[in-house]
Amino acid sequence: MSAIRSLAVYCGSAAGTNPVHTEIAKKLGVEMVARGIDLVYGGGKLGLMGTIADAVLDAGGKVYGVIPAALVSHEVAHTGLTELHEVADMHQRKAKMTQLADGFLCMPGGIGTFDELFEAWTWNALGYHSKPFCLLNTDGYWDKFMSFCDHVRDEGFMSAARRDQLLSADTIGEAIDKLDAAASAAVNKPVW
Repeated sequence: MSAIRSLAVYCGSAAGTNPVHTEIAKKLGVEMVARGIDLVYGGGKLGLMGTIADAVLDAGGKVYGVIPAALVSHEVAHTGLTELHEVADMHQRKAKMTQLADGFLCMPGGIGTFDELFEAWTWNALGYHSKPFCLLNTDGYWDKFMSFCDHVRDEGFMSAARRDQLLSADTIGEAIDKLDAAASAAVNKPVW
C-alpha cells in the first residue's frame, strides 16, 4: 500500500504565462485519483489551485481545501470541495495542511508557494514532522531555485543532507513515486 494517501499540493492562485502548467495540474489531479491519493490544497478556485481541485473532483476524488478567512474572497474559495476548512490565518492554514497530508508537492507558484515550501522544509528540520516534499519541475520551472539551494549548501548555510531532502522530478509519476518511496523509507527524518 502507498505511504502517500493524501498529498498537499502547493501551487499558484494564478495560472501563469506558460499553458503547460495548467495542463500538468489537470494531469496531476487525474493521476492522484488513479493512485487513490486525496488532494489537500489552499482552497481557492482560481489559477492552478482551482485547476487541480477541479481535476481531482472531476475524476471522482476527494479534495480538502484550507483557506484563511481573509483570502476567501481574494482567492475566491472553492465551494464544491469534499471539505473546505476556513482558518484564521496563514499559520493555521499551513498547520492544517500539514496535519491532513502525508507529503508535499510543489507546482509552479509565487511567494505563497515559496512560503509553504519553506515552512514545510523548516518544520521538517525542526522535527515537527518527517513528511517528504518534492518540486514538480515542469519545463524547468524550479531549475534556478534548485541551483540557488546548491549555492546555499556550497556556502555552508545548508548541510548536504538537508539539501538532499528537497526532492525534484520532471514528471508527475516520478514525483509521486519519489514521495512515496521517501515516506515509506522515512528518509526525511530530521537531519542536522
